[in-house]
Amino acid sequence: MKIPHTDLSAEALNGIIEEYVSREGTEYGSREFNLQEKVKQVHRQLEKGEAYINYDADTQTCHLVACNM
Repeated sequence: MKIPHTDLSAEALNGIIEEYVSREGTEYGSREFNLQEKVKQVHRQLEKGEAYINYDADTQTCHLVACNM
């Protein structure tokens, strides 16, 4: 189920994004980014419609998904 990021509280949204960007294997290219920079990048992607939040009711988990443009 697609969840609009605007439907979440700032705290919940930041929690989802921070969990996502802190996963092992998340690739950001050759430059190192700190947590705050990574969170801002994902916020921008959500705001631009380049990514969305998907909720899986079976596992009760959220995932950030990149849109295929």
